[in-house]
Amino acid sequence: MQLRALIYFNELARHGSMRRAAEKLGIAPTAISRQIENLEYHFGAPLVERDPTGIRLTAAGELLAARSARSLRELDHVRTLIDDLKGLRAGRVTVYASGAAASGLLVPALADFAASYPDVRFEVVVASVGRTMQALADGEADLAVTLFTPQQAEIVVRCRAPVDHAVVMAPDHPLADRLQVDPRDLLAYPVAVPDATFGVRQALDGQMREAGLPALDPVFTTSALEIQLELARRGRAVLVLPPFTVRRDEAAGTLATRPFRDLRVRTHLDLSHLKDRPLSFAAARLVAVLEQHMPGFHADGEV
Repeated sequence: MQLRALIYFNELARHGSMRRAAEKLGIAPTAISRQIENLEYHFGAPLVERDPTGIRLTAAGELLAARSARSLRELDHVRTLIDDLKGLRAGRVTVYASGAAASGLLVPALADFAASYPDVRFEVVVASVGRTMQALADGEADLAVTLFTPQQAEIVVRCRAPVDHAVVMAPDHPLADRLQVDPRDLLAYPVAVPDATFGVRQALDGQMREAGLPALDPVFTTSALEIQLELARRGRAVLVLPPFTVRRDEAAGTLATRPFRDLRVRTHLDLSHLKDRPLSFAAARLVAVLEQHMPGFHADGEV
């Protein structure tokens, strides 16, 4: 069985179409068909079924797709580590992050890093903490920057900074006239928050319960930070975010922040990676840059 066959099969599984997979690979569809036939002969089982809508994986195909995708990612990672041994200061780093962490921490850190290492390529994926932890475990992500990291034996938190959240609103919103915002006021105005898979939502809901307050009934539930911010700028929603995510808006006078009164919504800004997966040169250097940008961080280990 050749590596090429697995690469072709993996693209076919991702796209669900022989034509689209061939376009992605820059080859003829017949070349993919031949490699799929080789794999089916090797495993002694059909891997794909054709129907009018495209290609559908069989049960055996689903099993192979899950295993082969991870194997190919690990091979790419090994190639990166070998390049490091050869002194090639390039490579690719995939970072999964929460929206607030991406805008407030990751963007300035990546800008600084890219200036020093112009040959490194980055992929940044904004996702919930659950999806991010799964990406680390599956080898899809090299690093994770989240506002909440559940304890998992296979995940190492490299550094952590406490983050307090504030109420964010338009400058002409009634709550902007107050020095502090009573948490009960969140029940009186439209609120935009992410869903319950996000750490900030879990922290906020928990604090509301501890304060004996009713659960939030948000008018807008979205994980897209820019949608939240635009709703707040238009005066249509109140947000709960770390102040560092709206510094630019505050300076421009398009948003305002106010602290809570008698309520602390605190999460931790965590930088983490998979415990038993060695960091590439690029990922290790990015860790160092991110640590410099994380105020009050403490390191749990050495890169």
